[in-house]
Amino acid sequence: MWWAALRLPGPAGTLSTPPECPQGRAAPSPPAAGDHGNPGRPGASSGAPPGLGCTQPAPRGGQESLGRPGASLETPLRGVATWALQFTPRVAIVEEAVLLEAESSLRLFGGQQALHRRIAQEARELGVEAIAWATTGLGALALARAGVHGGARQPLHQRLDALPLDVLSAAQPHGDTLAQLGCRTLADLRRLPRGGLSRRFGPDLLAALDIAYGLRAESQSWFALPESFSARLDLLARVETAPALLFGARRLLLQLGGWLAARQSGVTAFTLGWTFDLLRPGDAGAGGEITLRTAAPMRDVEHLTRLLAEHLAKVQLAAPVQGLELRADVVQRYVPPSASLLPDAQDERHALDLALERVAARLGEDRVLRPVPVDDVRPEWAQRWQPAAVPLPRHPAAPDGLPHPTFLLSEPLRLATRGERPLYQGELQLVLGPHRIEGGWWHRAQDGDRETSRRVARDYWVALSAHAGVLWIFQTRPAAEDAAWFLHGVFA
Repeated sequence: MWWAALRLPGPAGTLSTPPECPQGRAAPSPPAAGDHGNPGRPGASSGAPPGLGCTQPAPRGGQESLGRPGASLETPLRGVATWALQFTPRVAIVEEAVLLEAESSLRLFGGQQALHRRIAQEARELGVEAIAWATTGLGALALARAGVHGGARQPLHQRLDALPLDVLSAAQPHGDTLAQLGCRTLADLRRLPRGGLSRRFGPDLLAALDIAYGLRAESQSWFALPESFSARLDLLARVETAPALLFGARRLLLQLGGWLAARQSGVTAFTLGWTFDLLRPGDAGAGGEITLRTAAPMRDVEHLTRLLAEHLAKVQLAAPVQGLELRADVVQRYVPPSASLLPDAQDERHALDLALERVAARLGEDRVLRPVPVDDVRPEWAQRWQPAAVPLPRHPAAPDGLPHPTFLLSEPLRLATRGERPLYQGELQLVLGPHRIEGGWWHRAQDGDRETSRRVARDYWVALSAHAGVLWIFQTRPAAEDAAWFLHGVFA
């Protein structure tokens, strides 16, 4: 086992204790058969060992926040636990810390050192005060409380022996009595007779000591993954400019990234909302919000942060902001790109999508457009333009197999004829064709005061010009009125 303890600022025991879990005692409900095989499933929990302190229940509706100084630690702990689920499903909230067992995830994240660096970097941004690693969860929590970060290669008992007694919750109520007995450290406590220790202070203290040193198995009530994501953050000071909200919003985005990774999903739409200070002007309203959309499912926190920064740069706040809320509106299944030593065309398209989203966020969605094929045989209506940030259709129009020019004229150009042969900078030589296109009988448009039909009936040809190159021309059907030849496109 390889455990990490992520401790938030605040003394142990600051969280409210659930009624069914007395202080200093574990939740008594035993695990159901088979629950240990699926720790992330709601209800798959087991009682925490005595002396660990009470494990906090799972959140309702995925609400998390990082509160002001003096506020309860329950909601920020849930936010850190949600973020930690991307590394392992074995995450538990124990008093003022989040414990995660990551032994089975080391190889997935590039080894022990790489996982340590990533957790340390992101956890600091979430407000984590201390991080410690050990082979037991309670041992890691004790080291985090004592501020011991290094020495992971030393045996666990050597690292714990020098710690003071108050790093164990079960020893805190008996601190004065143990001090009178000459016990100052965990090593002193271990030297006392086990039988007398159990009779004098109860079984919880001895059990917690054994669990911390790995002499007894430990169990936790695993944190359940919320079905939806909505996280709140109370700001430490009033913020008067929108770009300054990015610092707090990034904390929420980190939680969102962990939640999405745990669900193997990506977000295509999310909303950042803010609430104004109580001393706001009367016409400012309660707050505001912006909704961001991505062209494809995304869970890259860095890209989402840059995208949000571009949008916030254009926002003017009507009053100072005191709180933020982040919601995941549309979530879809996400398949991460596979690693490859060779260049991949899919990676290039993905990079293009990210670049287009950032440009659209800066210039405006209506100023960055991309063509989308439409299932229509008429060339004028075979494509449409949509904002680059709008997701592409899941089932694009299938190609018809006919040759199409590189450049299409906005309006067909009527050609002169000599006899029955078309002319364009000389007589044209018909190379390939005819390809008959007929349709649009259902399409009617308003042309001034009258309604006209957009039905077409054409025979397309690939023609060769000695001066203009390869052209795409068509002839209106002989049965149509005013049958003639038209130039419609040019091949590059």
